[in-house]
Amino acid sequence: MRTFLLAGTDTSTVTMEWVLTNLVNSPRVLEKATAEIDSVIGQDRLIEEADLPKLPYLHHIIDETLRLFPSVPLLLPHLSSEDCTVGGYHLPANTMVIVNAWAIHRDPELWGADAASFVPERFEGEPASGEGKSNKDPHKLILPFGMGRRACPGAPLAQRLLGLTLGALVQCFEWKRDTKQEVNWTEGAGVTMPKEKPLTAVIRSRPIMMKLACESSATT
Repeated sequence: MRTFLLAGTDTSTVTMEWVLTNLVNSPRVLEKATAEIDSVIGQDRLIEEADLPKLPYLHHIIDETLRLFPSVPLLLPHLSSEDCTVGGYHLPANTMVIVNAWAIHRDPELWGADAASFVPERFEGEPASGEGKSNKDPHKLILPFGMGRRACPGAPLAQRLLGLTLGALVQCFEWKRDTKQEVNWTEGAGVTMPKEKPLTAVIRSRPIMMKLACESSATT
């Protein structure tokens, strides 16, 4: 149980830091996400799980972050139980296979010339999920949770956790860089893929925070 808990919390926090890094470096995307949340939910109540299906752009932001910065860039090793052929390559039985999701997600032949750019709109028109598809190719998948019988069992929980957390952070706070330069995108070392340097940003509360504070004071 401890292994499952640690695996889930580490990958989720790493992903959230990358999401916020992308947003502070992309004010246009952040403004669009804020407008979506204000339109669907407003500033009178906090985002709830039932709101998530109504916020497609929020999910596209998460999908695009998982594409560019998968929390586990090299998926967990697999072992071929028998001789097989994968992508034209012959794999003898008992061969260890390691999928480089990071490289697949940034392949220009799959994602176009802007493969290394943060563009959540590339997922518009597709289902919002951790294994979202690009609208340029219906057979193209992102692989942050793996796929098939060995896919991460915690994927549905992670998707809800990321959606609710990001939604609340965007709904409740304004986010800006603390310098004129873009926040560094350099990746650190590890089994998961943290930032080389922790994210720092300037945040300011939005009107809903005052409302929540007043409601909390009234009930205490």
